[in-house]
Amino acid sequence: MQAPTPKSLGFHMPAEWEPHERTWMMWPSRHEVWDDMGETCRNYTAVAHAIRQFEPLTMLVRPEDRAAARDLLGSDITLLDHPIDDSWARDAGPCFVVNGKGERAAVSFEFNAWGEEYSPYDGDNAASSAIAKAAGVREFTSRLIAEGGGISVDGEGTILTTVSCFPNVNRNPDWSLEGIEAELKDMLGGDKVIWLPGNHLETETDGHVDGTAVFVAPGVVLVEGEGPETHECYDINVANIAALAGQTDAKGRDITLVRVPDAAGHGSSHEKFCSSYVNAYICNGAVVMPKYGLREDDLVRETFEEHLPGRTIVQVEIPSIAIGGGGIHCITQQEPKS
Repeated sequence: MQAPTPKSLGFHMPAEWEPHERTWMMWPSRHEVWDDMGETCRNYTAVAHAIRQFEPLTMLVRPEDRAAARDLLGSDITLLDHPIDDSWARDAGPCFVVNGKGERAAVSFEFNAWGEEYSPYDGDNAASSAIAKAAGVREFTSRLIAEGGGISVDGEGTILTTVSCFPNVNRNPDWSLEGIEAELKDMLGGDKVIWLPGNHLETETDGHVDGTAVFVAPGVVLVEGEGPETHECYDINVANIAALAGQTDAKGRDITLVRVPDAAGHGSSHEKFCSSYVNAYICNGAVVMPKYGLREDDLVRETFEEHLPGRTIVQVEIPSIAIGGGGIHCITQQEPKS
């Protein structure tokens, strides 16, 4: 007999802007990713402190790193010991779901370090279950290899994802596109999946959607604009925008696209540097967004103020996170209130 799915039991993944119980993060631990581990830890601390102003936060940490993490983070952030391999809670952590009975649950996908980009990853693959246990919620497991950064949801049945990521042969060679879509709907309580081409040039995650397009309200998607024709991602951005143009959500509403620039002028020589403003995090009463020291910082801040009114916009400099190929959204995972 087939086990019941979250969707069949009335669960769905809420939108990120809905109220949170807390945020989960994972302390930096894979030294090969970072130029200066100390600077990266300080950047993580800055993001954690920005979020902690607005909601509780728990940080997974290796036992051997606990003392150093506590010294930087202070006493108001909870630490959870776990043998993590890396530091991307969006991807290794669970996708939390809720139902109409006031219950929460956690969905754990299989994690293989973005198509075995890094090894080992067994500690990270077990992180989702550890978080579910610490949160005291039921866990649903899927054999689909997937990461939280590969999806964006509106909380009303619509899921955004990319063709370049989960269907990639380095993750799910035995799954069809239709099978992946059905699994995402069953696990996250969705009714419609919108597929974007993604970004084949972004080889760290194979083009997670949270660096390209995310929901910021029902029927409203923040998307990286086309940019100048000389931009290396111009054709990619054009294709993703074209895939969204004219789309409707699961409720039948036309989707409005809000274009924002990327931080192309960041000046870093790092090939993996994450220059995405889309890769920000919505928490209780705030948006925590990256700050690159560019005029675009204020342009995008104003966009967040317009489309997420009433929230404090907190800008955090993250150069020693961005060099790892991700941003603020990549290192956070929300646990919704029931």
